[in-house]
Amino acid sequence: MKAARFDASSAECLVFTRKSGLLAGVGHDLKLRVERFEVVIDPDGLRGRFDSASLRVICARVGGQDAPGALAERDRREIEATIIREVLDARRHPWIEFLADLPVLAGPDDARLEGLLAILGRERRQTISVRREGDRAVVEASIHQPEFGIRPYTAMLGALRVRPDVGVRLTTPWPE
Repeated sequence: MKAARFDASSAECLVFTRKSGLLAGVGHDLKLRVERFEVVIDPDGLRGRFDSASLRVICARVGGQDAPGALAERDRREIEATIIREVLDARRHPWIEFLADLPVLAGPDDARLEGLLAILGRERRQTISVRREGDRAVVEASIHQPEFGIRPYTAMLGALRVRPDVGVRLTTPWPE
């Protein structure tokens, strides 16, 4: 197997947040994109580096569906700034990194990766799933923010908050 490299020109990395709390009806579930990253797959395993200052809000989501007009541009920029500055502290921790051995195959078109995820300088074991969809690989993980010292974002005295588990989906061409 020769090394395969993917970045934002050949792959897509999305992050999904969900809201909760008494005032969840006034908040938004969000779909974000990581604009700068690199994933390398070689015979030794998988390495991913994700620029924590490159998250951009794509849109709000309602009932699990994209709602492109639900957020004003000003709100999008404010959310992005809060994530970069307060949630991920991108100045002190510019990279989110994932290192894994080769996947454990669960079937011909799906696998599981066990690896080490580093966010905010904290490393934790993380399991991610990999499945084949046509000519694409879809890699998914659920990240429990408190395990990395992240206090999920809250507003309105805690009556509106982001759930502690954030979904991540990376889609790449299926490696040869």
